[in-house]
Order: sequence, then C-alpha cells, then structure tokens
Amino acid sequence: MTNRVTLTGSEVRVDDHIYNGAGTNAHPTNAWETITEVREVDGLYLLITGDIRGLHGEIWLEPDEQVVVIRYPKSNA
Repeated sequence: MTNRVTLTGSEVRVDDHIYNGAGTNAHPTNAWETITEVREVDGLYLLITGDIRGLHGEIWLEPDEQVVVIRYPKSNA
C-alpha cells in the first residue's frame, strides 16, 4: 500500500516520490520521480531526483513549504 501525503520541505526523505511535471497530462504517473538525495543548503531543502553525477532533477523547497509526495511503507525484510 502506498500513501500520498502532504509534508513540509523539511520532512521529505530519500525514496519518497515527488511530482515533477508541468500540469496535468494523460499519464500523470510518468511525472512522479524518486528522490535520491536530500540536502539542506542555506536554509533551503534541495531534493535531487535521478543520478547526481548524470541526468537529474533538482527541486528547491523552503523548510515549511508544503509538498505532496508518495511514500511507500518500509519493508520488514
């Protein structure tokens, strides 16, 4: 089961999925990307999607800025 939750920028973590698309399209799941790295830079949160050494996306958030993510429960395995 997945959970779509609204969090603040400071609560987002690696392996969350964030919508990184422009508006609504026919296949909105194509725009959900996995966050691979979270950094705090000068009081802002930098979310990296993809490989930091190659093609990747960057999303900057204020610590209290709200964002919707999909979070999968952690496996007990």
